[in-house]
Amino acid sequence: MKLFSQDFNDGDKLPERQVFNGMGYKGENLSPHLAWDDVPPGTKSFVITCYDPDAPTGSGWWHWGVANLPADARTLPEGAGSGKAELPAGSVQTRTDFGSSGYGGAAPPAGESHRYIFTVYAIDVEKLDVDENASGAYLGFNVHFHQLGSASLTAMYS
Repeated sequence: MKLFSQDFNDGDKLPERQVFNGMGYKGENLSPHLAWDDVPPGTKSFVITCYDPDAPTGSGWWHWGVANLPADARTLPEGAGSGKAELPAGSVQTRTDFGSSGYGGAAPPAGESHRYIFTVYAIDVEKLDVDENASGAYLGFNVHFHQLGSASLTAMYS
């Protein structure tokens, strides 16, 4: 699989549009455009996550989770996780570590540089048993048992 974005390339600084609006930041809190291809045979749905492994929590920080994207989906427009563009019917955004569902942008503590890893997973079932209250860890647990392949893009922000 391959994952692309019109908003940044792998290893780039995350644009201000994708930065949180709060906690001292004044970003636009828009989820980025994402597109993927080279999907494994047997894919019945997709999951997208954004995870910061550098957050000073001992367990990282989940910034975004979208499950049950249909098998024919190959792109999400900028803002789809932020209510500014449509998600495909049947998709569900899970709870982030900000405490609600939907995209939560970068917001590292002052002086720290963090990685924001956007990943798309090809899933072997049409629907995972998750809802908007599912944590990132619970989503990841379900992905673990159903993934056929994955691709990631990493952006930096400080």
